[in-house]
Amino acid sequence: MNFIEEIIEEGSKENLQFRFPPEPNGYLHLGHAKAICLNFGLAEKYKVGCNLRFDDTNPLAEDSIFTDSIEADIKWLGFDYGKPLYTSDYFTFLNECAENLIMADKAYMDDSTSEEIREMKGDLENGGQDSPYRTRSIQENLDRFNKMCKGEGDSVLRAKIDMQHQNILMRDPVIYRRIDATHHNTGDIWKAYPMYDFAHPLSDWYEKISHSLCTLEFKEHRPFYEWLLNALELKQPHPRQIEFSRLNIEGVKLSKRHLKELVDEGVVDGWDDPRMPTLSGLRRRGFTPDSIKNFCAKVGITKRESEIERHLLEECLREELNEKSMRQMVVLDPLKLTIKNLHEFGKVIIENNPGNSDDGSRLLNYTNEFWIERADFREEANRKYHRLKIGGEVRLKGLFVVKAIDCVKDKDGNVVEVIAEYDPKSFSGMELDRKVKGTIHWVNMNECEEVLIHNFDGYKKMSALAYGEPFVKLTKDYPVQFMRNGYYIRERGEELSFNHTVSLKSSYKG
Repeated sequence: MNFIEEIIEEGSKENLQFRFPPEPNGYLHLGHAKAICLNFGLAEKYKVGCNLRFDDTNPLAEDSIFTDSIEADIKWLGFDYGKPLYTSDYFTFLNECAENLIMADKAYMDDSTSEEIREMKGDLENGGQDSPYRTRSIQENLDRFNKMCKGEGDSVLRAKIDMQHQNILMRDPVIYRRIDATHHNTGDIWKAYPMYDFAHPLSDWYEKISHSLCTLEFKEHRPFYEWLLNALELKQPHPRQIEFSRLNIEGVKLSKRHLKELVDEGVVDGWDDPRMPTLSGLRRRGFTPDSIKNFCAKVGITKRESEIERHLLEECLREELNEKSMRQMVVLDPLKLTIKNLHEFGKVIIENNPGNSDDGSRLLNYTNEFWIERADFREEANRKYHRLKIGGEVRLKGLFVVKAIDCVKDKDGNVVEVIAEYDPKSFSGMELDRKVKGTIHWVNMNECEEVLIHNFDGYKKMSALAYGEPFVKLTKDYPVQFMRNGYYIRERGEELSFNHTVSLKSSYKG
C-alpha cells in the first residue's frame, strides 16, 4: 500500500468519497493521469464514488472544448465518473459563504490594486502590512460586495486572517474578484467569481469528499483550506487534504502553462499533437490506456519529489505492444532488389504475430522485384555484418535465401539497385545445407502501398515516404509493429500515414 492507503486504512472507511478536480483551461497531460489513477483507483478499491468536478472559476481561461477533451480522456483511460460536476453549479452556495465571512468580520472589500496588494503582503523575511480598507464596517463590505457581484467597481474581497502570518498565502488572500466575461457553463449570470483557493475546499465539503488529494505544491495552501472550513463553522466532517509528489519525467515539461505556449506559438499543431505529453497527444502517438496506467502504478505514490526516466514510460508501452501488436513489413528507406533467376512468382504465408498464433496469418504475393531497407545492404562488410553484401546471403522473411552478386549505381556513385540470385531449395521449411544468419524484411515492388511516416525528436517532426505491404492500409487505431523498425500507429484522416510510437528496443535499465 502507498502512504495514502495506509492513512485511509488507519481511519474510518465509512463515507469515503474521492474526486478528480481539473480546471478546464487545457488538455490533460501525464501528470493528470497519475492523479486520475490515484483517485479513481482508490474509489475502485474501496467500492465508493469518485467525482469528476470541473473547478471552473475563471471564465477568461476556460472553455467547453477543454471539458469535452477531459471527459474523453478519462473515459479512454477506462474510468467511470457518472455525471460530471461543476464548481460553477455551486456559485450560489459560494456566494453565500463569502457573505457569511463578511458578516463574521472575517472578510473585507479592498480597493487596492493588484500591485499594491502584492507589495502589502511582504516576503518570506518580512511580514506584511494591513490594507487601509481592512477596518471597513461589515455593512459597507456587504454593500460593496453586492455591487461587485453586479459588475460594479474594481474592488476585491479578501479574507481577514493575519498579515504577519509566516505563510504568505495566509496574509489576507483575495477570495473573490470581478470578471466581465461569459462563463462556459453559467453564461452571463455572474459578474464576480470566487478564487480557486476559496472555491476548492468549499466544493470538496459540499460534495462530502473525505480525502482531498493534491500534489505537493498545494501543501502551503492547506492552512487556508482548513481555516476557511473552520471560519465558516461548517459542520463536520471536513475533507482531509493530503499531498503527494507530482509526476516529473526526465526531459518532459508537464506544465499546462508551457504546453499552452507551445500551442499558442504554433510550435505544435494543437493540444492533441502527437509530440505533446497530453493524453490526447499520446493517444495519437499510439500509447494505450493500459500502458499509461501501468506506468502510473510503477511510478507509485510518495511524498518525495523525484524524476522518472522517460524510458520507463516507453517500456510500459513496449511490453504491451510486443505481446499484442500485429506485424507488418514496411520499408522506410527503400532500395530496389532484383532476383535475376526468379521467373515463377507466387504467394507466401506470413504470421501476424509470432507470439500469438490466434492472431492468424496473411497471404502476400511476391515477384522478382522487391523493396528492402537501404541499411540492409553493403557492397563490402566484415563477418559481423549479417545482412546482404556482395557474395553474401540472407533470407527474405518467410521466403527464400538470396545472394547478392552485383549492384547498380547512379552517376553520383549511390547504389540504386541490388542484383541477386535465389536458391530454389531454400524456401522456408526446407532443410538447408548451410547456416544463413541474417533475415531481412521486404515489400513486393509490384504490389505495395506508399506510406507517409512521421518520426519525432522532442518537438521536431520528420516525415518521409516509405513502402508498405498491401495489408498496411487495413490497420486502424492500435499500433502495429513494422518489422525491425519499431511500432507505429495510423494517423487519423484519409491519408495513409503513420506516427512513430516507440522503438523496438529500450535503453531503460530498471
